[in-house]
Amino acid sequence: MSNGQFIVGLDVGTTKICVIVGQYLNERMDVVAVGSAPSMGLRKGIVVNIESTMESIRNATKDAERASGIEINSVYVGIAGGHIKGFASYGAVGIKGGEVSSDDIERALDAAKAVYVPLDREVLHVIPLEYVVDGEEGIMNPVGMSGVRLESRVQIVTGSVSAVQNLIRCCERANVQVNDIVLEPLASSLSTLTDDEKAQGVVLVDVGGGTTDIALYKNGVLTHTSVIAVGGNHITNDIAIGLRLPVHEAERVKMEYGTAIMNGTGSDKEIQIMVAGRDARTIPRHYVTEIIAPRCEELFDLIKNELVSCGAYDEASYGLVITGGASQMEGFSTLAEAVLGLPVRIGRPANIDGLKNIIDDPRYATGVGLLLYGAEHELSPIVYGDIFSNILKKMKGWVKGFLKIRS
Repeated sequence: MSNGQFIVGLDVGTTKICVIVGQYLNERMDVVAVGSAPSMGLRKGIVVNIESTMESIRNATKDAERASGIEINSVYVGIAGGHIKGFASYGAVGIKGGEVSSDDIERALDAAKAVYVPLDREVLHVIPLEYVVDGEEGIMNPVGMSGVRLESRVQIVTGSVSAVQNLIRCCERANVQVNDIVLEPLASSLSTLTDDEKAQGVVLVDVGGGTTDIALYKNGVLTHTSVIAVGGNHITNDIAIGLRLPVHEAERVKMEYGTAIMNGTGSDKEIQIMVAGRDARTIPRHYVTEIIAPRCEELFDLIKNELVSCGAYDEASYGLVITGGASQMEGFSTLAEAVLGLPVRIGRPANIDGLKNIIDDPRYATGVGLLLYGAEHELSPIVYGDIFSNILKKMKGWVKGFLKIRS
């Protein structure tokens, strides 16, 4: 990867489409511009309207082009949603020449990938968890070790074929090429988690608009992912119903006055709410809190139940790192700690230079992570690239078949 090269991340969320432009300078990623547009055509992270989603991506891309002064032709795209599933696999090969080489590792990973995947599923990532050399477990980099038999133990992450292909189609129709499709919790981890956290055990929670993504990191790698069908939009909708507001005004009230803690600072403060065509109303702030707090508590209960059921709760020595727009709400992390019984911090993008307002905002954790993933991927291509090439080949074949039928 050359010094000065640009990389672009595309975060396709249920509420907002975000395009972040980064430039690789002196072995650091520098954020130079961000473009955004309201997200149309998605529900719970899945494309439900090709035309609307394409237009949203195009608008966000044009916004980023104006801000950066460059033409955007290709992007690294994040993907999430309830269709994402993961499962463990392993592969074993003989070690050529008695010493483990990179070729042996590649063959072991290929063996681990050679498992049955249903026709409606697409492999997105093959994540090495550990290697085993002649029965010796817990090896992260076996290159140069002596032995006869090499095993790879991996986590295979899959997504719905239709969800993946529809996302690719939206990007291509918006005139941007997809370099790679990246699991959003994997991207967010690159910008928010420390090496110590990932080694000792930490849960990354990304509260999106339509869903909440959960990812457990242990021994330095992603070991579990899951999705909860509750996100920030549910809080907004509760406010809209409870205070009889349009959704856009409910979102403003949530972001400006929302707090997750009852009887917190300024709970008796009077706030104004606006409804188009009517006079402004004045209400006590605690009216908003009485709507928000129960929904947040419900979300944290769901997260705790998921962590306990999958065995991640006891593995999270470093607790939780929460990202996403809702995480900025006053009292959010405090309530999370009280409900979950684990230490909690807000995950803000790090290991990156550039625009201060982007770096310090947890809403951009995924977008910034996509830049870091892109830089790492281009510096050291791994199995992800081959997998994604297969996705594109299938996609092109599917499109050709569609055109042939049409003609």
